Amino acid sequence: MEKFMLIFHGGPPASSSPEEMQARMGKWMAWIDKLAKKEQYVAGEPLLPGGKQITGKKKTVTDGPYTEGKEVVGGFFIIKAENMNEAVKICDDYPDYEKGGTVQVRQVMKM
Repeated sequence: MEKFMLIFHGGPPASSSPEEMQARMGKWMAWIDKLAKKEQYVAGEPLLPGGKQITGKKKTVTDGPYTEGKEVVGGFFIIKAENMNEAVKICDDYPDYEKGGTVQVRQVMKM
């Protein structure tokens, strides 16, 4: 099995109601549970908005990155799959497609 990183972009607006957020979290937890039972889920975490960006030889620290809402990285998973096609197929159950979210699938390089 190979490792892949799923990078989640966009998703529902922060103005979602508590009921909508709870329903959304239920979908996420069901997806994680499904992957864990198949021994495909390795790790994952949501990310808070904002952060710092460090750039160049002088290591300049700025607030950011600032991107459009649909480009904001909201979190990630590390999963196990046989190949890229299987990793992409695993994303069929991504809960935020209906809210405009996207998934970037990247294979982890073996070191």
